[in-house]
Amino acid sequence: QVQLVESGGGLVQTGDSLRLSCAASGRTFSNYYMGWFRQAPGKEREFVARITRGGNTIYSDSVKGRFTISRDNTGNTLQLQMNSLKPEDTAVYYCAAGSRTFVSGARTNDYDYWGQGTQVTVNS
Repeated sequence: QVQLVESGGGLVQTGDSLRLSCAASGRTFSNYYMGWFRQAPGKEREFVARITRGGNTIYSDSVKGRFTISRDNTGNTLQLQMNSLKPEDTAVYYCAAGSRTFVSGARTNDYDYWGQGTQVTVNS
């Protein structure tokens, strides 16, 4: 089992920045690829970013160039630096951990463990 706890969400204005964190405990953090997803009211959960065990990253087109995913395998934490925030970034943000092979990590089904989410609200 892996336990994931997100933090760092809040209410910000358009153009502001936020840094989300995800603290992992349980099994060896470095064995998992990690992802960030988000879910806005009335919408399906969508992919935001993924980082592999070795640090390779992919992003959704909607956040590419504005968000940065990173991980600290020593501290067992995952981060999401979000810059130039827009109202359409408003959502509950979830971190997730997965251990499967031959997957992109861009689908919810690629992950085995999820955090409880943290709310990000961007006012216009």
